[in-house]
Amino acid sequence: MNTRNAEILYKETRLNLESTSSSVIQIPVASQSSSFLRPSAANRSSHVTDHDEKSYRARNLATASSIYHRKHHRSPRSFLWRVLENDTVLSIRAADVCKQQKEADAPLILNLRFPTAIRPSCIGFADPKEHDALCIFVVDQSNQLHSITLRPDHFRRRSATDGGFSAEICKSYAPPGFGFKHPHRLVVVNPDQLIITMHDGGILRFERNRSQEATDGVPWKETIYNVAGWSQSLRGLVPFQRNPTVRYDKINMELTAAASTAITSMGLANAAFLFTVCLDHRMRVWDVRTGQIMYTGDILNAKRDPHEVGRWQIDPSQGNLIQILDNGHGQCLVVTFSPIGAGEFKFWKVKANDQGSIHVADCFPEASLIPASPSSLDVWTLADFGVAQQADGPELWALWKNNTTYRVQKLQIRPRNASGPFGDGWKSVFVESTVPAAQTCGPCDPADPTEKWLDLIFFPGRFSKSILETALAMYEKGLGTYKESSSRAGKSIAESICSVLGSTTTLDKTSGGGLDYEQFRSTSETQWMRFWRLLLELDKQRGEALSLVVDAQDGMIWVTCADCIAAIRQCSDLDRVYHNIESPEKKNEDVAALVSAGLTFVDSFSDSMSQLAKAALRAELHEDSSKSDDERIQAFFDRAGFWRQVTEEDCAQVVDTLGQNFRVVTPRLYEDLFDLITASSDANSQELREPFTGFGRKVVVRAVQETIELHWEILFSQLILLVHMEFEIDNEDDALHARFDIGSVYRQLIDALRRLEHLRWMAKTELSTPAPKADRSALSESVGGPSPVAKRGSSDERQSVTALEGLTGHLFGLPESHRLPLLSSITDLVLDLCSPGSSTVLQTCYLQCWLLKRDRPDLALELGPFADQDPFSTYVQGRVFLALRDYATASFYFKRAAIGLSISMKHVERHSSGLLDDTEWNLLNSGLPNYYSHIVNLFDRQKAYSYVMEFSRLALQFVNVHNQDEAMAVKTEMQSRLFTASTAISHFEMAHSTLLSMENEALQKSCLRKLVEKMCETGQNTELVGLPFSGLQNKVDDILAEKCRLTKDVMHGVPYHQILYAWRIGHDDYRGGAAILLDRLQKLRQMGEGDKVGAAGGADNDALDTQVTRQYLLLINALSCVTPPQEAYILDDFVAPSPDTNGEIRADDDLESHLDELVQRMDSEPTSAARKKRSATESEMALAEKLKKISTKHVQDLPPRRFLTLADLRKQYQQELDRLVAIQNNRFGFTAEDDDDVLMDVA
Repeated sequence: MNTRNAEILYKETRLNLESTSSSVIQIPVASQSSSFLRPSAANRSSHVTDHDEKSYRARNLATASSIYHRKHHRSPRSFLWRVLENDTVLSIRAADVCKQQKEADAPLILNLRFPTAIRPSCIGFADPKEHDALCIFVVDQSNQLHSITLRPDHFRRRSATDGGFSAEICKSYAPPGFGFKHPHRLVVVNPDQLIITMHDGGILRFERNRSQEATDGVPWKETIYNVAGWSQSLRGLVPFQRNPTVRYDKINMELTAAASTAITSMGLANAAFLFTVCLDHRMRVWDVRTGQIMYTGDILNAKRDPHEVGRWQIDPSQGNLIQILDNGHGQCLVVTFSPIGAGEFKFWKVKANDQGSIHVADCFPEASLIPASPSSLDVWTLADFGVAQQADGPELWALWKNNTTYRVQKLQIRPRNASGPFGDGWKSVFVESTVPAAQTCGPCDPADPTEKWLDLIFFPGRFSKSILETALAMYEKGLGTYKESSSRAGKSIAESICSVLGSTTTLDKTSGGGLDYEQFRSTSETQWMRFWRLLLELDKQRGEALSLVVDAQDGMIWVTCADCIAAIRQCSDLDRVYHNIESPEKKNEDVAALVSAGLTFVDSFSDSMSQLAKAALRAELHEDSSKSDDERIQAFFDRAGFWRQVTEEDCAQVVDTLGQNFRVVTPRLYEDLFDLITASSDANSQELREPFTGFGRKVVVRAVQETIELHWEILFSQLILLVHMEFEIDNEDDALHARFDIGSVYRQLIDALRRLEHLRWMAKTELSTPAPKADRSALSESVGGPSPVAKRGSSDERQSVTALEGLTGHLFGLPESHRLPLLSSITDLVLDLCSPGSSTVLQTCYLQCWLLKRDRPDLALELGPFADQDPFSTYVQGRVFLALRDYATASFYFKRAAIGLSISMKHVERHSSGLLDDTEWNLLNSGLPNYYSHIVNLFDRQKAYSYVMEFSRLALQFVNVHNQDEAMAVKTEMQSRLFTASTAISHFEMAHSTLLSMENEALQKSCLRKLVEKMCETGQNTELVGLPFSGLQNKVDDILAEKCRLTKDVMHGVPYHQILYAWRIGHDDYRGGAAILLDRLQKLRQMGEGDKVGAAGGADNDALDTQVTRQYLLLINALSCVTPPQEAYILDDFVAPSPDTNGEIRADDDLESHLDELVQRMDSEPTSAARKKRSATESEMALAEKLKKISTKHVQDLPPRRFLTLADLRKQYQQELDRLVAIQNNRFGFTAEDDDDVLMDVA
């Protein structure tokens, strides 16, 4: 039967198997003679770059691989195993698509490293019924039998493998039976019983030894069974007496040796039957209990000449020539395949009873099933097959290979079909073979060619990291620039590729002297294309099929490959139309014609025309338009402009397909088209019964990526075709809009494309997310035990996932009503995700919140065009721009959302992916003041103080005066925020006005101090003095006076004394100004500034010009400005001096004596002087009397103070000058009785 035009009903979804180094555990397996080995820390997470193709193949490409499904336990149930690194590593990982609701995922990969290369044909697995475990049995090239028992925790927690495998977990045994026989195939009967077929046709049965001998190093009891008895076997050992043999793997194998094996109990208790297809083209059935052969017959039930041995000889490498399908108690269906000639399948009905008798019969003796190859142009080999039971009969799956290419086909066997059991014909699986290519870049293309190539190469799931590194190393070797010492340390693989390829291209000049950009672009494109082809050549090797696995329980088909795995899933309705467009089903002929016409029409576009049309579509997808449908269609037609390059031949081809005036196109036809992209079941709308595992989510994501591209291609072509047909017909009566509402179809196409564009972004954008919980807990533990360093670093463990998986992966799973096989359920889930009316609503605002919470505002910005226009979505856009520090745009969105988010609502959905806490939610939908106060908090975190001021004023503007308590709290907080922001950006007038409006005295006092200090520190002295500070002037004076008292170094830092002096002079307080100058004068003298000649900055370095003398002049000048009714005096605090040697205190420092001296001086003045200064004398007399009363009344309460008048200050000034002159003339006093002007004390 020819299957080369077989209908395509399925398609593959291929997954990379590469994982992060943190999820791989390297475990050495000790041999029987070697000591126990522990896993090394270096092996646990080491990453080695392959420098050539040979090392890449050894490290990453498996030589054997398959999936084992457990029968008795489901968590995990499926295990993918692979043989790597020259057959020395057996890699095992969980491969479940779904898991139970509360079960933990199993993300770890165990690499079992054997000391000797293992035999890929001697690997077996078992599932103990009593214990939740996985038993592994391996025979290596040194003929040692290794038995390993793993628990589910080994795949969940790294701590379960710490210290390697104990003797109870891993046991190695050297069977004596291997001393003179060579093992070929291993078959597991149960966890306690194994069978190994030998090179001479015999079998070696292993039974677990439960006796005392097991403790003496003999864990297995061996029993040997032969085809023809011991005498025949011994005769085969004698030279020249051997039977015909086949040379394989350096061993002469008897023709009775088994090439392929299968085991079954046929539902009988304590029974097991081993079916073998031997090299002599015969099937033998062994009774495992007795070792007897119950049946022998040709696998095709054919009669043949006994002398034609070579014609019917099977190659020993044929590993899967028999499959068994249990049909109930005591019976089974056996399917054999003969690789001789064109190959042929044969179906056998086998019955057995408890007594050990067996009956084998040909199910279809009159029919033959010879599968036809997928193509007559190439040589195809049937490499594997599987059988599954369906309601209509057995279902046969076949795997064909041609070098590294493979195809999968299915045949439904119908035993009661009138046209024969094989009358349905073969159905095919679509395998993607087209190679994606980067769009060419023209001179006017704004996009960088490098960016396009990077998008193509680093598309999620396309290439593994090992391929990229190997290709880069090989490329560098070709250039002669490769270095063993890593020159790419600290660089990502993308940066390294750009660096290496960029070094091959230089920007030269043209003959005219200008820069030759065209040559640079062409050369760069050539280098990228070379690297791309190298990647494709390496990637081909990864797709070499190794086995076909049929999971009958979950209804799933898998193809395991060298470095990937392909899930076979059912085609959707649109997939079937697209892939079978040349021969569609009868009911889909018109839809297929419409799809074909659109695809053919768009395929005729040039690259520039396609880019222009897609640019017009982007504008239509992301721009809100108030235009009518007709105006939108006209605008798209004008922007796309494809009509300028469409030829008459292109238009005629559309007419040929859809009829004259496109009569095939009807509203019903478009309804049928949209039905094809709509999920037919509630695939993802109910509560999940079995959520998908991490492995299953990757299957869904990859399937979504494929579906997006196919749907986009079809719907985009339909949009172009619809617009073309609308403007192609000139006759108004025949136009499309005269027959049906094309505007409705146009909107549906735009909505569907917008959904696909959103999903496309999510499916191609990768995020770095924390490792799963199992990984994080595992990574916190080291090889020998818990490590504090490892624990601290565990929080930094990251993994890269697509945004689709990271944001919506928790929604993937099987619903409660799941009854379909998994290959159909995955398709329904994917179709539902891609459907415009999907039950999975992509709330862009929530996705943006999730990204903002994880500090990815750049990605959140890219989602902006898909956001809705509701108030919360608008608010989230503001948060996005706020995180990007685009405060003006953020302010615009926040103001736009103000009304909607301030109105009180009864039921508010508080979903923000953790971006808003309860306190922030309480501020929304509770009035404009609270909303604006929330925005103030957001800007305040970013220290955007100008916007804090803006929104604080808005909040104060809308404060509700009727609710006094709430209004007062909001008002106080906003005044504080407004004041703080104004002060931070030196907007002191606004800070001053806010300060005066504060009603909270404590807050006002605190803010006043902050404002004064800020203005002083920033040198805004003039502005400070100029502000009125109504009612707060005394407090300002107190603040400045306190700062002056605390200031010790008056030469450096903030000049508080000068500021307070200016403040008091500005408020006509000359005496106060003089008092603060006196304080500064004393501190200058304490600092020794009186002895620093010229320190005042004079140009002539005058010996009498010091900071102290200049301060005296300012002080005298200030006190001279005091006018009545003020009194020209100041009081100076002083510390009482220590008593002299006679125990007396100097009279000139006593306030009483000083007042007496003042009265005597006034009495002794000449009459003429008294007459001229009568008013002054009277004033001084009054002052003296007043101070006398004060001093006698409060002498006990006040601290010691010194009274200074203008005359005292002038006298002190003169004494300071005399002192300086004396110092210059080298005249010093040596005793305390010397005059003050010649004292040696120069401090």
